[in-house]
Amino acid sequence: MSAFILKLMPIAMMAAAVPVGLSIQAASGHRQSHVAAMTVSLLPGSIIYPMPGEYLRGGRPQANPKVERQLNGPLEIMTNQVSAADYADCVSAGACRPAEETRSIPRDAPATGVSYLDAVAYARWYSDVTGSLWRLPSDEEWAFAAAERFAGEFEGVENDANNPARRWLTSYQAELDLNRKPDPLPRSRGSFGVNSRGLADFSGNVWEWTSTCYVRTTLAEDGSVVASSLDNCGVHVLEGLHRAYMSNFVSDGKSGGCAVGLPPDNLGFRLVRDRPGWASDLLSHLGMI
Repeated sequence: MSAFILKLMPIAMMAAAVPVGLSIQAASGHRQSHVAAMTVSLLPGSIIYPMPGEYLRGGRPQANPKVERQLNGPLEIMTNQVSAADYADCVSAGACRPAEETRSIPRDAPATGVSYLDAVAYARWYSDVTGSLWRLPSDEEWAFAAAERFAGEFEGVENDANNPARRWLTSYQAELDLNRKPDPLPRSRGSFGVNSRGLADFSGNVWEWTSTCYVRTTLAEDGSVVASSLDNCGVHVLEGLHRAYMSNFVSDGKSGGCAVGLPPDNLGFRLVRDRPGWASDLLSHLGMI
């Protein structure tokens, strides 16, 4: 499991997360359907981040390179995943397809049985009814928000260049060692606790869609990038107990479409909120600019 190192600016150590309670103020033409989600605003900082995707050198899989990434402005992200009840509102409005979840789950449990396309449709509808811009987080933003709950790729203990199968086998064994129970039922909000940033249920039994595309990258012998292949963004990155890759139209990870590793048990999502001018106002208030 990839190590995760979080480094924050000094002031962020004193106020790394600012809870925000939102109420919908519907603009003209928007309907007010329900109270908007609770969010947490994360102050700028940096992470050592294992890049997503597949990396090949000489045609053989390589460990995902780790790079430092800087979050330059605040990130406002939902405290919880979008719930089954919230998603049902979008379905009732005719803006979302019904979730492909056949089990009986609590209404406050995360919406599951949703594809990347479903999550994007919900974000579009939710933006319309709230008058704010909501979107899926990038994989980097998700990792930053998850903090100590971020796992990244499963990497094989052995990395024999002459026998890449050994790396795949040890990676697979690492997943098995988690002793995941098959087909776990989604639980009510808060069942998997809160992380150090005040955000709930990261890396529980619901994997979350991100806006980051799956990319295959070819490396030279010195580790520099030769080429990256992205013909279209038909596969996106999911984050949870480990990183996964899934076709955009798949709503049940166990049905197929998972690029590598054991399939995610449940597919859900949470959103981030973009507000023009808000980030600079918050940093100014905190004395950071």
